Amino acid sequence: MQRRTHPAYIKIARVKRNLLTARVVSAALAALLTIFSFSATTIATAQETYPSRPITIVVPSPAGNVNDAVARLIGQELTKVWNQPIVIENKAGAGTTTGTNYVARGPKDGYTVLLTFTAHVQNPSLYSALGYDPIKDFEPVSEVAASSVILAVSPDYPYKTLPEIVKQIKASSTPVPYGSYGNGTTGHLMGELFVREAGLNMDHVAYKGGAPLATDLAAGHVKIGFIAVGTAMPLLSAKKIIPVAIAGEKRSDLMPEVPTFLELGYKGFEPEAWMGLLFPAGVPKERVAALSKEVARIVRIPEIDKRMRELNLVPIGNTPEQFAKVIQDDYQKWAAIIKQAGIKLD
Repeated sequence: MQRRTHPAYIKIARVKRNLLTARVVSAALAALLTIFSFSATTIATAQETYPSRPITIVVPSPAGNVNDAVARLIGQELTKVWNQPIVIENKAGAGTTTGTNYVARGPKDGYTVLLTFTAHVQNPSLYSALGYDPIKDFEPVSEVAASSVILAVSPDYPYKTLPEIVKQIKASSTPVPYGSYGNGTTGHLMGELFVREAGLNMDHVAYKGGAPLATDLAAGHVKIGFIAVGTAMPLLSAKKIIPVAIAGEKRSDLMPEVPTFLELGYKGFEPEAWMGLLFPAGVPKERVAALSKEVARIVRIPEIDKRMRELNLVPIGNTPEQFAKVIQDDYQKWAAIIKQAGIKLD
């Protein structure tokens, strides 16, 4: 009797076929269950009324600063219209990268959003390893507000215009110090850009924040500084600090009397400081659109507009597409500035 026709062989072959069939069926069922589960989750997410639970706004800087204040203003208004709690969570550290990393790795469901600022597009050029991509790993929602950095001088400093300041520094036999509100900040970057563009010999003095810089400028301990308008405004209004030039493509609504660097013949100072909301990449588009629409509405409420201007911010409230362009353009501009200045923070 041949081996393939032997009853024992036939029985073994039948068992193998049955096992193979069972495995194929099992694999097919598993695949179907996976597809069904994914589809069901997708459908459930799409059909869920948004928002149906609390939303967390992560601020990558300490509580009590202007970013925190704006987050709370927006949160209060969102709670009114959406009837859901808005939780403000401060995750400061490592030049905003701690909180930014947290959001980048967070859920993509539209319930965790980052309220960040210009450092978001500067940090990739300042740090070797961030752990995230500021463009690819985030979904722009809306630019909330804009501000500016100014070059200001002490009231006892005899030179009050940019041409006079440049002439005096060039005539100095020793480096002239200038202050900023910290290493790697927009003030520092603007200062280094000014030094390079004007061909000056200056030494950078890094303060631990804008407040101590403003105090020293007013007292004359440092004669020249690059400082945020919002921080300096009380002393500017009291004429204890004198503004000389402001960054931006056009004059600021907050200080229309102050000329821009561009007007005075210096290019590269066009990027403004901004503050905006970002979701982690992957959040459903309709949820991005829903939050963007509300932010645009909120910043146009007269009381909110007034409060933001009191914080020395210009309300914006643009679309995700418009904010995405701001981020992309500023990312490239700051990368070029930082590379040319040779600044690294690690």
